[in-house]
Amino acid sequence: MKEYDVASLDTFGAKTQLRVGDASYEIFRIDKVEGHDRLPYSLKILLENLLRTEDGANITADHIQQLGAWDPTADPSVEIQFTPARVLMQDFTGVPCVVDLATMREAVRDLGGDATKVNPLAPAELVIDHSVIADLFGREDAFERNVELEYERNKERYQFLRWGQTAFNEFKVVPPGTGIVHQVNIEYLARTVMERNGQAYPDTVVGTDSHTTMVNGLGVLGWGVGGIEAEAAMLGQPVSMLIPRVVGFKLSGEMPAGTTATDLVLTITEMLRKHGVVGKFVEFYGPGVSAVPLANRATIGNMSPEYGSTVAIFPIDAETVRYLELTGRDPQQVALVEAYAKEQGLWHDPEREPEYSERLELDLGTIEPSLAGPKRPQDRVPLGSAKTLFRSALTDYVAAGDLGGADKQIKPGVAREELPRGANGPADEASAESFPASDPPANEFSDPADEPRDLETAAAGAGGRATNPVRVTGADGVEYELDHGAVVIAAITSCTNTSNPQVMIGAALLARNAVDKGLARKPWVKTTLAPGSKVVMDYYDRAGLTPYLEKLGFNLVGYGCTTCIGNSGPLPEEVSAAVNEGDLAVVSVLSGNRNFEGRINPDVKMNYLASPPLVVAYALAGTMDIDLANEPIGEDSEGNPVFLREIWPNSAEIQDVIASAIGATGFSSAYADVFAGDERWQSLPTPTGDTFSWAGESTYVRKPPYFEGMAKDPQPVQDIAGARVLAKLGDSVTTDHISPAGSIKADSPAGKYLAEHGVARHEFNSYGSRRGNHEVMIRGTFANIRLRNQLVPGVEGGFTVNHLTGQQTSIYDASMAYQEAGVPLVILAGKEYGSGSSRDWAAKGTMLLGVKAVIAESYERIHRSNLIGMGVLPLQFPVDTTAESLGLTGTETFSISGVTALNDGDTPRTVKVTSDTGVEFDAVVRIDTPGEADYYRHGGILQYVLRRMIAS
Repeated sequence: MKEYDVASLDTFGAKTQLRVGDASYEIFRIDKVEGHDRLPYSLKILLENLLRTEDGANITADHIQQLGAWDPTADPSVEIQFTPARVLMQDFTGVPCVVDLATMREAVRDLGGDATKVNPLAPAELVIDHSVIADLFGREDAFERNVELEYERNKERYQFLRWGQTAFNEFKVVPPGTGIVHQVNIEYLARTVMERNGQAYPDTVVGTDSHTTMVNGLGVLGWGVGGIEAEAAMLGQPVSMLIPRVVGFKLSGEMPAGTTATDLVLTITEMLRKHGVVGKFVEFYGPGVSAVPLANRATIGNMSPEYGSTVAIFPIDAETVRYLELTGRDPQQVALVEAYAKEQGLWHDPEREPEYSERLELDLGTIEPSLAGPKRPQDRVPLGSAKTLFRSALTDYVAAGDLGGADKQIKPGVAREELPRGANGPADEASAESFPASDPPANEFSDPADEPRDLETAAAGAGGRATNPVRVTGADGVEYELDHGAVVIAAITSCTNTSNPQVMIGAALLARNAVDKGLARKPWVKTTLAPGSKVVMDYYDRAGLTPYLEKLGFNLVGYGCTTCIGNSGPLPEEVSAAVNEGDLAVVSVLSGNRNFEGRINPDVKMNYLASPPLVVAYALAGTMDIDLANEPIGEDSEGNPVFLREIWPNSAEIQDVIASAIGATGFSSAYADVFAGDERWQSLPTPTGDTFSWAGESTYVRKPPYFEGMAKDPQPVQDIAGARVLAKLGDSVTTDHISPAGSIKADSPAGKYLAEHGVARHEFNSYGSRRGNHEVMIRGTFANIRLRNQLVPGVEGGFTVNHLTGQQTSIYDASMAYQEAGVPLVILAGKEYGSGSSRDWAAKGTMLLGVKAVIAESYERIHRSNLIGMGVLPLQFPVDTTAESLGLTGTETFSISGVTALNDGDTPRTVKVTSDTGVEFDAVVRIDTPGEADYYRHGGILQYVLRRMIAS
């Protein structure tokens, strides 16, 4: 199929030409729309998007005028259709997207069409970064061995992705062992301004990972979405959204010496959480913007999900251009970015103040060294108060009887001898099963504890702690004691910070200074280095700094997310045993973006986010119960105390190393053949052909049933009769309650399925790793251990009542019984149904369970749209009406009439819902756009797109 080109109606006469050097590009001028000049940068990008894709149906002249007339004070109400320029995926969330494309090819073939016509219509790039686990550490072969284990665990998935890499046009895969998706994006994949088919337009992106917002630092509008939206974008379909409120964040001044990008972003996170920016755009402007290096901007953009905004964007300016040059972008591309931004009014003017819905301001000169923890990114801890606030927080983790006097000092590590160089990490046979890679966590944006903390009150209430030491003999005969507060993981991890040369060089220089003083990491600390691209190791080697990191145990463990997403790997056996024996509240310190309880490692209760230099510092100290500003971090080779300030590198030296070790050639070399992969990738036995050869015995990748029995033309929409309730749910049921996530329990339907297919318990892996197998995922839908189905009061988890038998059973087993009997199903729910992160399996699993309609009091917009995309009808109770006020118990049988009006090309405002108990009401039909109506008539978005492909 040739590329799907949308010819704009160009009602506003915006189409013109832009000449850059010897090349000429078609552009759509933003200034043709009245009101453009007052819009924030991010809304100007949306305005251009609508001008270029105006089709008179989904994108109309009225939509464009409404965006030009945007009222910054109004609550979002105007829905528009945004067409992203490209799609970005990581491997966990990307596999199902490729599975669906592969299945569509077979469906086209079965209907007599050309299977090779099924390709992404927008550039789609997938980076394999979520699967490597830091099993081994602190040894020269840690990287090689961890990659070998990664391939062993994920061979089936990688073979499938490698097939997709060769079978589909416009689909590219960055193989394992290369980098983290968002760092690869800013260093290589991002265009800032797209050039395609003779047109130039802003680079925009949707990604199947919440931290896609990192690219906002490059002036690129983009955010994380679920798989269904990503698939729609790949197939040329727009993403539905409301014109948002935009928060202007004015920056002024310059950061003090000794502070880092991490300190800045933790301060911004704290401010924006306190202010409240959920669902809003955040846009940085003002005279201080030019003083923020691009890498710092990317760090701030990366953390957008942690303060709740949809995006956190910086406009294009001279720093953007400098970074594009530094990272080896083509000179013509760099010239296009500058010329286009200036021509379209997208170039940052520090004196201009667009209209904003709300405003905040930060003087960069007020930034101070900080951490965040012990369980949320927004809980900023000034470094000078870290010891006091740690002791205060410890009361949440240690029994009251263990609290001691205020003069008590925790001494979690008194080593009898220092850890020998090159000490081994955990046993090679450690499996991924014990520490499966976690899915993205539940949406934390509505946390009721988001109130600002009173640090003075917290400090005043912080007493000492009685020690509860456990004596440990390490793998190499090293003896020491572990206690509460021991830092057992120190991880330089996550693209959030590893993309930033200032903090990465700072960490390496601190390591050098520490080694020169004779300092060493404490023997109980698992130290890992997992940069987001090979560029980091290149400039470490060029600067001669790698050996110093390795002497402190920070050997390369992998190019992937590792500890930041919970892939920290197991602690050494003796450390884990001691932690569990003493029920110790031990600590991880990581340069990541999320530190929620239970996320980093099951043995670790308290987790702190910190800059890479502070990660090294806490590896040297070995405890959180230390005042790094005033207490020695250790002793030198002569027994003299060494303070952190003595080994902290100065800003001038960091800049000197950056200038001498980092250049465009390093980036060009690292990305010269980025899609080719290493020998392991290239030698994978991979299926060939235009369609995929599904392995019948595979438990990772299976052909889903979405297109079984599908005809070339859609069948008429039917009313729903004789439906039973699968689950009756309350308010704020999130997609994390619905979508499968985390580890797979042996006694769950998914666990039983895997056991029946010969999978050993230790090879179950996680739901995230098995997203390409619908049989596993359907069994985990509505199976969250905290789900409360009112049909089984007092019971938590994935259970319901099978009304055909009256027996309590699993939701999956009940669904199968209903489907076998030909009984359609409905879900009853309260307010904000489907809130939280956008998860495609929350909608896919619902459909595969046989649910034909959901009736809720209100919806989260994206999940509502996703339900339609899977052919499930979203209905809403009448205003001021609930299931309870109607007397519904969930035991009724329902009929829904009036749905057939959709067959006439119209969308009914309401449909009639009746029950066998005499309850009757008019439910509001939440199909909100013409495009959504088309999707529903076709049985889902994939069926709609597939039929269009065949027709073309």
